[in-house]
Amino acid sequence: MAFQFTWPREFNRLQNEMDQLFGRRLGGSLPRPQAYPPINLFEDDENLYVESEVPGMELDQFELFVNDDNQLTLQGERAQPNGDIKTRHREERAFGRFSRMISLPVPVDGNTTQAEYVAGVLRITLPKKPEAKPRRIEVAAG
Repeated sequence: MAFQFTWPREFNRLQNEMDQLFGRRLGGSLPRPQAYPPINLFEDDENLYVESEVPGMELDQFELFVNDDNQLTLQGERAQPNGDIKTRHREERAFGRFSRMISLPVPVDGNTTQAEYVAGVLRITLPKKPEAKPRRIEVAAG
């Protein structure tokens, strides 16, 4: 019996291999590299807040710095579990050393910054300097 090429079956096989290679469907956009760890930055009247997902890390694996140029730096190292495994079929979680520097939108007081780590989320509270806080302005009658 001669080999018979079946277009849909071969195309599906090729598409599956491409999906595994690129982690996407053909015709989609290329995945953009993501900065690690992912960060959310938000604020209220008194503070800026930074939340970062860093599951599986210990407190002594983090370093946080706030400098006078209004930048927050988060550094650390996330060890790869099961280092003795020889074949990995999919690896989507980032491991190794990381460093993220974030320019903050308002001046903060680095001396009173606080951080807590709960359930894999690092939450940093950065109190705003007085000049960055909103001020109520009285309107005088004319």
